[in-house]
Amino acid sequence: MNSSSTTQNAWSPEDCDRAVAALHNAESLRILVVGDLMVDAYLLGRVDRISPEAPVPILRASQRERRPGGAANVALNLKALGASVTVGGAIGMDQDGQDLQKSLDDQGMDTDAIVALKNRRTTVKTRVMSGGQHLLRVDEEDDADLNPEDSQEFLERLAAVLAARPFDAILLEDYDKGALSPTVIDGLLEMARERSIPVTVDPKFRHFDRYQNVALFKPNLKELRDGLGLLWEDGNEAAMNQALTEGLNRLQAEWKPEQVLLTLSERGVRVKTALQDVQQPAHPREILDVSGAGDTVIAVATVLLAQGLDPVSMAQVANLAGGLVCEKPGVVPIDLQTLLAEVRRLPIQA
Repeated sequence: MNSSSTTQNAWSPEDCDRAVAALHNAESLRILVVGDLMVDAYLLGRVDRISPEAPVPILRASQRERRPGGAANVALNLKALGASVTVGGAIGMDQDGQDLQKSLDDQGMDTDAIVALKNRRTTVKTRVMSGGQHLLRVDEEDDADLNPEDSQEFLERLAAVLAARPFDAILLEDYDKGALSPTVIDGLLEMARERSIPVTVDPKFRHFDRYQNVALFKPNLKELRDGLGLLWEDGNEAAMNQALTEGLNRLQAEWKPEQVLLTLSERGVRVKTALQDVQQPAHPREILDVSGAGDTVIAVATVLLAQGLDPVSMAQVANLAGGLVCEKPGVVPIDLQTLLAEVRRLPIQA
């Protein structure tokens, strides 16, 4: 095939019908989400003056919010699409962990695969915001990989859940916070292979090369660049495209994923299989906040992949969904009816 990607905008009535049917049918799926659970906290208010003590803005706080984040936000996206979701991850034996698990329980999630560990704290990301704009983020976390004993406890919990009920897909959401240790990754991938369950992965840098032979691997531009050590001069689009092509070819040869979905922010997405390498441009949007867009992309892609939708159509719809959530401030799940309407509005170019 060609050494670089082709841009493909073709979208037939049949493509639209298949995508809409797959989204409607998400309610028939059961998906296991495993990864780094966290709390997305927000301190909201307005800024109207600078501090006399230091050249920093003063936020007049008016509201606090707490939402499930990280892998839990991916689970919320899947739930919003209608799927049945089991959530797996590690939390601390602290109030933040209890609140997070209760929030997921209250929203209809199965939390049987969550382990509470006494030697860890629950990850909390606090975003300070004014007028929809981020001023500051504060992270409270323990991000070392789970130790051998905790990894084994987590794997045993996951094994029990997998033995108890069938799953249509397993989604691994890695934020480099330690829940997906090498032991957990290797053990879970083996259990998935034994049961012929497709695995989709949203990777981070630390264990980028650990995810072998998965159904879908979804890095973003920075993750692919860092994970493979790709080099190009910033601003040189031709050099970047060449490096990405070489990187994707290497990724497919060495990691052997069935599909790679590379998210490229304002450049759209690129989907690579053994037979195709296609780039989909971004859809014009009023971008307020990119937080959580990758969570939405992997959730939508997993729902469509689990039903056998072709890779290019899967990338088209997942790309669309990622753009939609960027129109709202903060980390929010996709709205199914909005997504369905936008899919139906895609221009037909058979």
